[in-house]
Amino acid sequence: MIGLRPVLIVDDSADDVELMREALGTFKLANPIDVARDGEEALRYLRREPPFAARPTLDPSVVLLDLKMPKLDGLEALREIRADPALRAIPIVMVTSSREEQDLVRSYALGVNAYVVKPVDFAAFADAVQQLGAFWAVLNEPPPTGGGRG
Repeated sequence: MIGLRPVLIVDDSADDVELMREALGTFKLANPIDVARDGEEALRYLRREPPFAARPTLDPSVVLLDLKMPKLDGLEALREIRADPALRAIPIVMVTSSREEQDLVRSYALGVNAYVVKPVDFAAFADAVQQLGAFWAVLNEPPPTGGGRG
């Protein structure tokens, strides 16, 4: 949709991606939903590098970032995003199954906006994703287009 910022899901689990898509669809979120399968792909997407060079210029309204992924995990991706002046204002929510205190502490130390533990129950998971979508894609006022890229 023109003018609506996408929601970027970064998760290597096809099942979790599908559950998040379904939950956001049930909420009737109009924003486009884009997917990256690991931290490296997410960075290419955000930086508009191939194969994402032609994606629309609007930055995501929120990045739903998994913690444990191959290639580049969520913490490393978060560290790189927050270090990039053109990307650092994009809201990032860690959506993970990890309840480890060190993961929570490190995520906030690196600048995550929120940390959500994936509920085991599908209905609870769907509800959590719907609430995330409602807040970040609908209610939250995002930074200006392009995050300072102009």
